[in-house]
Amino acid sequence: MFFSGIYTLSILGIAQLAPNQGKGEIVTVNGKNHHINVAQKFTQNKYFWSRPSAVDYNAAGSGGSNKGTNNLDYLAEVETRIDTFLLKNPSVQRSEVPSELVTASGSGLDPNISVQGAKVQADRIAKTRNIDKQKVLHLIVENTEKPLLGMLGTEKINVLRLNIELDKLK
Repeated sequence: MFFSGIYTLSILGIAQLAPNQGKGEIVTVNGKNHHINVAQKFTQNKYFWSRPSAVDYNAAGSGGSNKGTNNLDYLAEVETRIDTFLLKNPSVQRSEVPSELVTASGSGLDPNISVQGAKVQADRIAKTRNIDKQKVLHLIVENTEKPLLGMLGTEKINVLRLNIELDKLK
């Protein structure tokens, strides 16, 4: 009774005090609504790429692949992702490819990448958009989220936010 009723109503009540009543942050771009806290699929060369998703970025079906590092199909999939990344980012060495750019998160919906995950894409984006790489790197710095209280977690970048700001660059 406690967990099915009182606890559930308590959490619902707390969510009503949160921004957007606990529904997450929503941003409208070109007339389309996007949830900032849910990964979006970006594969065009002019954008920062998101983490791969085991659920094809479907928030209704969150979940990981449940494949381990000894699964040959999984390893082949990761190798294909690495090869594709290196083909599209020829200035990057194989050892520089961050794992989050070739492996899906546990939920399949992680909207963030590491600072390094963004930096290794800067050359491709600058070249594709015909803009100075320093502008792209500056944008990465401006959109880096610091750890909570300066020590809990790691620096990260929300890919959707970063790409929205990227579209504003001239």
